[in-house]
Amino acid sequence: ELVPDFALPDYSGAIVRLSDFKGTPLLINSWAAWCPFCREELRDFAAIQKELGNRIVIVAVNRGESLEVARRYTDELGVTGELIMLLDPDDSFYRSIGGFSMPETVFVDADGFIRAHKRWPMMKEEIKRRIEDIFGIR
Repeated sequence: ELVPDFALPDYSGAIVRLSDFKGTPLLINSWAAWCPFCREELRDFAAIQKELGNRIVIVAVNRGESLEVARRYTDELGVTGELIMLLDPDDSFYRSIGGFSMPETVFVDADGFIRAHKRWPMMKEEIKRRIEDIFGIR
């Protein structure tokens, strides 16, 4: 199944599209400041992104909160500049992947197909293992 297309603003207001990442494996994570499980997971995503560099792109999509709320949260966690942070004022991406838990992460291959859909949080070891199993990236 193809990952649903999106065009969402980043913190600076620039529109980021799914097509911007064509040819690169993606992790797309839905998160919110009210989600206690998102804290550690966002930190782990930032650490993994730094470790793996441009072999994969991790996109963190905020669920319908204001720029101020989202930015304060990611600044506090120290991850603002570490991941692609997008705002989804209408919560459209979460709905498009059939979200019903928090957080939710889709693993998308370089051709845009969802290879795995993880509901609930993951520990760092699980994230890394899934990236290796699905994409062969370590």
